[in-house]
Amino acid sequence: MPQIKSAIKRVKTQSVRRERNSAQLSQMRTAVKNFKLAAEAGADNTSDLQVAAMRALDKAASKGLIHKNKAARDKSRLAKFAK
Repeated sequence: MPQIKSAIKRVKTQSVRRERNSAQLSQMRTAVKNFKLAAEAGADNTSDLQVAAMRALDKAASKGLIHKNKAARDKSRLAKFAK
């Protein structure tokens, strides 16, 4: 455990950000997974889930959680999967 006051604050902010980042990544992965499962099952709401998954990918890329090229690649694969 750090002794310096600024280092103690840094540890706190790092843990808060780590929890937030992991939660947002989890939400993104869940959105993608829900779309894939619905598309495989032939559900009626696949277009809505596809929009939600692409939105989650864009949000993750804009926040720096994933690289913008990874978001573009995953969105392309989702569109290909939807056909």
